[in-house]
Amino acid sequence: MSKKTAFITGGAGFLGSHLCDKLIGEGFKVICMDNIITGSPCNIKHLFKNKDFTFINHNVAKFINIKGKLDYVLHFASPASPDDYLKFPIQTLKVGSLGTHNALGLAKDKRAVFLLASTSEIYGDPLVHPQPEEYWGNVNPVGVRGCYDEAKRFAEAMTMAYFRVHRIDTKIVRIFNTYGPRMRISDGRVVPNFIYQVLHNKPITIYGKGQQSRSFCYVSDLIEGIYKLMLSGLNQPINIGNPREFTVMALARLILKLNNSRSGIIFKPLPKDDPKQRRPDISKARKFLKWQPKVELKEGLVKTIDWLRLDSA
Repeated sequence: MSKKTAFITGGAGFLGSHLCDKLIGEGFKVICMDNIITGSPCNIKHLFKNKDFTFINHNVAKFINIKGKLDYVLHFASPASPDDYLKFPIQTLKVGSLGTHNALGLAKDKRAVFLLASTSEIYGDPLVHPQPEEYWGNVNPVGVRGCYDEAKRFAEAMTMAYFRVHRIDTKIVRIFNTYGPRMRISDGRVVPNFIYQVLHNKPITIYGKGQQSRSFCYVSDLIEGIYKLMLSGLNQPINIGNPREFTVMALARLILKLNNSRSGIIFKPLPKDDPKQRRPDISKARKFLKWQPKVELKEGLVKTIDWLRLDSA
């Protein structure tokens, strides 16, 4: 029996590289495409000698040409941290629009299952808590974060159009805050930011009063949820994340404790359009995918700190 082939855009990134590992481990052939704007070859170098793995350096906002049969197209290409998409706003909009269109066109041509990596950011600064998939969101389309939020909202609309018009078997995963090994220590997101500051004996920077809340899902849990969704018959958006909620202040104190650090905390003004609350309603993932996260925050942070300590040495 021949192996199934998965094509992953953004496969050298934080999540994309873990997805490459997961699918190789499950017996797939994997074609990874990335232009290394925010990803890194270091994330996938251990796969270069694997006969079932192929890497292509290419910008998916340009036409994609892949020879041979594809069973799955997984679109993970996009800057994902605020630092990245504020630095590359036009590229972020292009990969969410042109890149999604190209990836969907490839899936249509190959008659492949298509999975879009969307985000909790489509909910914006939510007025509903926790956020179910039926919530339409509260997004500022012309704000500084709009380049990412609206790119993902457009990508979802394009994906559902291909599902309805071309009958493509499409999936949409709305990813909530995820952390773990292979995050860049200069990523700009809250977990690596705090860990970097503590490892370098710098005070932790908290924006606002630190009472804004987040939910943190360890990367192995997230990838398992995505894999289950990929193999499912679901076509509507599905939240994947950890529903346990922590304030940013509580996260800072836990990271200080795990490092036995005496670093202080400094406060700065809250960035514009920064969400005050973020927690997924994962009722559908529990019911239809039989999935829920297993890794506790303390356990996941210890693994992440160890990895970032080595990465920054």
